[in-house]
Amino acid sequence: MAVPARTCGASRPGPAPTALPWPGRGPQPGPGARRPPSRPPRPLLLLLPPLLLLPLLAAPGASAYSFPQQHTMQHWARRLEQEIDGVMRIFGGVQQLREIYKDNRNLFEVQENEPQKLVEKVAGDIESLLDRKVQALKRLADAAENFQKAHRWQDNIKEEDILYYDAKADAELDDPESEDVERGSKVSTLRLDFVEDSNFKNKVNYSYTAVQIPTDIYKGSTVILNELNWTEALENVFIENRRQDPTLLWQVFGSATGVTRYYPATPWRAPKKIDLYDVRRRPWYIQGASSPKDMVIIVDVSGSVSGLTLKLMKTSVCEMLDTLSDDDYVNVASFNEKAQPVSCFTHLVQANVRNKKVFKEAVQGMVAKGTTGYKAGFEYAFDQLQNSNITRANCNKMIMMFTDGGEDRVQDVFEKYNWPNRTVRVFTFSVGQHNYDVTPLQWMACANKGYYFEIPSIGAIRINTQEYLDVLGRPMVLAGKEAKQVQWTNVYEDALGLGLVVTGTLPVFNLTQDGPGEKKNQLILGVMGIDVALNDIKRLTPNYTLGANGYVFAIDLNGYVLLHPNLKPQTTNFREPVTLDFLDAELEDENKEEIRRSMIDGNKGHKQIRTLVKSLDERYVDEVVRNYTWVPIRSTNYSLGLVLPPYSTFYLQANLSDQILQVKYFEFLLPSSFESEGHVFIAPREYCKDLNASDNNTEFLKNFIELMEKVTPDSKQCNNFLLHNLILDTGITQQLVERVWRDQDLNTYSLLAVFAATDGGITRVFPNKAAEDWTENPEPFNASFYRRSLDNRGYVFKPPHQDALLRPLELENDTVGILVSTAVELSLGGRSLRPAVVGVKLDLEAWAEKFKVLASNRTHQDQPQKCGPSSHCEMDCEVNNEDLLCVLIDDGGFLVLSNQNHQWDQVGRFFSEVDANLMLALYNNSFYTRKESYDYQAACAPQPPGNLGAAPRGVFVPTIADFLNLAWWTSAAAWSLFQQLLYGLIYHSWFHADPTEAEGSPEARESSCVMKQTQYYFGSVNASYNAIIDCGNCSRLFHAQRLTNTNLLFVVAEKPLCSQCEAGRLLQKETHSDGPEQCELVQRPRYRRGPHICFDYNATEDTSDCGRGASFPPSLGVLVSLQLLLLLGLPPRPQPQVHAHASRRV
Repeated sequence: MAVPARTCGASRPGPAPTALPWPGRGPQPGPGARRPPSRPPRPLLLLLPPLLLLPLLAAPGASAYSFPQQHTMQHWARRLEQEIDGVMRIFGGVQQLREIYKDNRNLFEVQENEPQKLVEKVAGDIESLLDRKVQALKRLADAAENFQKAHRWQDNIKEEDILYYDAKADAELDDPESEDVERGSKVSTLRLDFVEDSNFKNKVNYSYTAVQIPTDIYKGSTVILNELNWTEALENVFIENRRQDPTLLWQVFGSATGVTRYYPATPWRAPKKIDLYDVRRRPWYIQGASSPKDMVIIVDVSGSVSGLTLKLMKTSVCEMLDTLSDDDYVNVASFNEKAQPVSCFTHLVQANVRNKKVFKEAVQGMVAKGTTGYKAGFEYAFDQLQNSNITRANCNKMIMMFTDGGEDRVQDVFEKYNWPNRTVRVFTFSVGQHNYDVTPLQWMACANKGYYFEIPSIGAIRINTQEYLDVLGRPMVLAGKEAKQVQWTNVYEDALGLGLVVTGTLPVFNLTQDGPGEKKNQLILGVMGIDVALNDIKRLTPNYTLGANGYVFAIDLNGYVLLHPNLKPQTTNFREPVTLDFLDAELEDENKEEIRRSMIDGNKGHKQIRTLVKSLDERYVDEVVRNYTWVPIRSTNYSLGLVLPPYSTFYLQANLSDQILQVKYFEFLLPSSFESEGHVFIAPREYCKDLNASDNNTEFLKNFIELMEKVTPDSKQCNNFLLHNLILDTGITQQLVERVWRDQDLNTYSLLAVFAATDGGITRVFPNKAAEDWTENPEPFNASFYRRSLDNRGYVFKPPHQDALLRPLELENDTVGILVSTAVELSLGGRSLRPAVVGVKLDLEAWAEKFKVLASNRTHQDQPQKCGPSSHCEMDCEVNNEDLLCVLIDDGGFLVLSNQNHQWDQVGRFFSEVDANLMLALYNNSFYTRKESYDYQAACAPQPPGNLGAAPRGVFVPTIADFLNLAWWTSAAAWSLFQQLLYGLIYHSWFHADPTEAEGSPEARESSCVMKQTQYYFGSVNASYNAIIDCGNCSRLFHAQRLTNTNLLFVVAEKPLCSQCEAGRLLQKETHSDGPEQCELVQRPRYRRGPHICFDYNATEDTSDCGRGASFPPSLGVLVSLQLLLLLGLPPRPQPQVHAHASRRV
């Protein structure tokens, strides 16, 4: 009985062999597998019992090759397993290295990591570090309040009366177009000398403070000059703090007027464009200046709001959102006759970066139409704030209304929802140039403990969308000492270049009274802050005793990580905190959710879990066992965790007291020994304080050797643990060369190199010439092969990394190799540990040939089986490589070896890029499982603008209606134009960045983005499995089987005859993404807790200061003159800005 040949337009010469899934053998296709539909040629074969089917596959006399039977392919798999195991036993030296460790047992001790003691010690050390900063903060805050109380306000103070170091002075002098140069500033600015300081990563001056004043604030105003006058006294307190604690970094006072005074002095890092840094908009200032907020923003989008006014409102809302932190909750709605949310969020949501992005994008879509209905807007807002079935801040509650004006006071709404207790503050914003009566808006704010603001132009947006914080600070000031509690911020990027920091904040209160018997002042003066670099906290954690896969982490009340090895933002924006959730730093599962909740609640705990981890190169996922232990860090909102694999419970500590032995082992680090003993890479660790670091390992080794000639491993300036372990491992790996590698011929087994890497930081590669092509990280703890070998039993294959977009591998000079590594497990006195990894580097081309031989019907190496025309033979991977595809794929789905010569340069690629049809079948049949996750720390190139053919938008272009409106000519044309020129560069809705100007800026080249990552790992299938890829006349048979004690899958398949089945392609490459759908995520928010203190009410609060409108009409003559001056390029001297808070005078 003959089997029909497969056809694809034309049939293959001769009858094609066929096979079917073996009934009763192996697993059934997974739930996602496509089951072949019934079709005429084959249904009888599918129904035949196994005993009748087997003879058909090897019918004697058939003049064709048949697809190999299952037992044949299992035989090939065993041959492959035996060959790999044999090579690793001979050259890997696992057993020999175990014996070497036992022979040198007197040179080291086995120490134990006790998780509970470790984590409690580290938590205590961090608490002590932060407590020293807290004491410095309190001294500063107390001194500031006393200095300001003793200060006498001077109405006639002049710029030349104040002497200080203006941090932006050098940049402004270098810029001939700067404001101060143009008008000839009279400020007496100090010129300082600076010295480089590695702790600050900057040039500093320890004798002075520096002052930074926002660009939009006039330095010569009376308020600012008085502020500079009294804060000068802080300089001595800053200096004394540093004397008491030399480890202090930036000490900063951020004033409510916008002035920043910081110590030590350093020049300001001015951006290439206009510097709009304002301390009052920094995350640490906002957190320290008020308690958490529940905010509802309602925007009037009635028909009268159009053109410039609507643009102002949209920008104002975006700026308002930027004053919120992750401790706050917000929603935004628009209203006319009805109110509706501007986005998909139907209730208050956390004001995190991603949610605020959704709001900002939605706000741009607001359209003006209909009539004004304040009642609808306020009722919607109050309903939002009264919803108790959602997570929210549960502290300050407020409504922010943006409108162009109206007559209705909606008193009935306030009576129903807010009176008499007035628990919700109402802030009203009159936006745009108009002649409406603003009295109703003022009344709404004053009647509900809020404030009334006017935003006539773009220049007023920033100041007036942040002034509400002064009102929220009133209950804190009135609470006095009770509110003087230090808070620690989220992680964020330091504006002065220190890197990632956290800041301790303490509010500074105004203790003055306006007169005898007058009420206590209720204004916040500002916020005092002291930075702590994350690197300083990391230094308190164990470095190398936890092993390559052990680590310490810490989270805050939001679940954001303070410490974590995966906290590595590629780009940082100093305007936003770095908010990486613990569940995004790791691969999320239910166990980690429980651990996170317990840590946020401030509990202690320990739990062993089975979980998934990504490899360091993010190509693989491993299922591992980890022990989590956690404790709270007292006096802070942080909690500390320790993660240990079971094999890292114990570690080796070298005890090289014999100095002669030290010298002997040290000599094996000298390059002169490399030719005979193999090349040595040493991990670039901080062995000694005076050791010069270098990214070039050869240079680093040279620096290390030069230093060791001057000091001993027991020197006090060196880390004795690291040095002793390094020297011990140098000697131990040299003994491996002596006992195993030196007498072996690597070429016999087609090996390019053998190697060993250790916890002590040694990577020895033999022979020496192989080091020229060694591309692995010299720090074993940062090498993917090392960490994966510890987590996986058996032999771990690692093909060279290839990207689909890059050139294929160059197979010249036999330099392309495949790493095969395995961990060395020791058992010493009942204590198990894995102190080293050994392996070989296979010659790709030679082993591809060897692979074909091992997966063939050869009975002898030189006698391939030949099949005559009258005999029947099974196909094999050598003779029939034109018809049969044979491959080894690793556990991540990457091609390792193939019997197809043209695929050798594709080794290392994801197999779907090589054979999408077959990879999809493996996935559908549960050989592979997919894991998808998001990387929130990625950096992406900026997206090209969609309107390249259009001219860039510049200053707002007035419409015909605007030209006909006298009010526009008398106000907006002059007042707005200048401020649009100043601010427009940062408001994308007003200006587009010039591509040529932005090209040289790093910020323009890369921006923070979300990338979707997909990894594959072995599924539940362990047995061998035959299956068919059904595709009509293009169907393919395949066999797949895991190779024992390896991370490899052996696959044999018919080569595709045609491409009709190329519909599905699995993707593994990282892709740009918007992340998970935010509208769905907010329906199931992650657990968090807000700060434990809240100051939102005080019975003695004076709410009479609630804002007043402008009392003078615009002058046509003055404004036309201003317009002419602007056009002529002769800017006038800016006038002092009059802030709404007249009581800033102190």
